[in-house]
Amino acid sequence: MARKMLLALPCFLAMSLPANADPGQESYMIRMLACEGPDAKMEVYIPQSAAFDDKGLKHALAHPVIGSYALDLTEANKGKPLEPVKVSMTADGRTVIVNQYTRGLPPTRIPVDGGTVDFDQRFGTGAKCGPFQSQN
Repeated sequence: MARKMLLALPCFLAMSLPANADPGQESYMIRMLACEGPDAKMEVYIPQSAAFDDKGLKHALAHPVIGSYALDLTEANKGKPLEPVKVSMTADGRTVIVNQYTRGLPPTRIPVDGGTVDFDQRFGTGAKCGPFQSQN
């Protein structure tokens, strides 16, 4: 009898765990930057709460926020992975900094008005980025 109870215990515990909860407003992301390089497309997302901060983006991004970086490798049949990144803005509001900290890459500095940048040396070189906060 004790053995049956021991075997049933993990099943009972699994059933009693709460269902996945909504992660909350902080997890809602909005695309703020779209770039296209010769080998892939890149997108940067930040939490909507930062994008729509009452005091503006410069204030919201004065300190890094955790966003997402999408590297679209669909053309190479490798999918479109998302990775966490730290996104911030310089004090003058002219440059966005994307820190791919999980990969140990140097931070990428992108002019707010857009420009050509290198995200990494494998797929993200020569990426032409549109303006930050543009939905096109």
